[in-house]
Amino acid sequence: MPKFSIFVLFFIVIFSFFGSFVYGVDAYALRADAILVAPSLEHPLGTDRLGRDILARLIEGGKVSLIIGVGSAFIASMIGLLLGSMAGYFRGVVDKGFVVLVDLFLTFPTFFLLLALVSYVNASSWVLIVIISITGWMTTARLIRSESFQITSKPYIKILNIAKVNKLKILFKYYAPLLAPIYFVSFTFGVGGAILAESGLSFLGLGIVAPQMSWGTILSSGKDVVEIAWWVSFFPGLMIFLVTFALINISNYLQGLTNQKQIQS
Repeated sequence: MPKFSIFVLFFIVIFSFFGSFVYGVDAYALRADAILVAPSLEHPLGTDRLGRDILARLIEGGKVSLIIGVGSAFIASMIGLLLGSMAGYFRGVVDKGFVVLVDLFLTFPTFFLLLALVSYVNASSWVLIVIISITGWMTTARLIRSESFQITSKPYIKILNIAKVNKLKILFKYYAPLLAPIYFVSFTFGVGGAILAESGLSFLGLGIVAPQMSWGTILSSGKDVVEIAWWVSFFPGLMIFLVTFALINISNYLQGLTNQKQIQS
């Protein structure tokens, strides 16, 4: 299953970033004579209600969705790694401040917090990356903090502290390698979650603004014609499902490897 998931993910990345070199149809071209055309040889995945080719739009929208997913997951995981490791290592006032900050963010449901933030700004790829990152770092940070507590209690860390070794050196040299597996698991989960978050916002009309497109905006554009043109919403929904499914499988596999290493150690 992990090999199949990696293949699916690799295929979708190649499809999104290099598909336009093979399938050269303009994703923005309007055709009055090809409105809501069903999948055919000319239009393999059909067209939308403005006559735009769905396959070309999936290729173009995939770039935006994947960039938002990877970018926001990377930033959120890095924030979680830094704050969680600092809270677990320094403890005391730093840890109490961390707990208050996390509780403050968790007071509001994540998606409603996203809605509140997006409603005050004009959404773009970079704005969504920042907003999704701000609202998505808490889970990673809590996991990192918990693991950091265990690392801090190890004898060799106590010896390093007694020897007054530079704290940053301890964090980067001794904590980072042990926390890396948790970071990668959180990152893969975060990519899928970020793509779903962006898709949900775009579906509600609060995500990517035209003429930019993402899988979420393409899916949203077909909700009014789903009874007569199922393909407009089905194919972008399928892409979102495949990416999320592949990332969840990869995350579960990485988590299993991490658990095995912890048991052996």
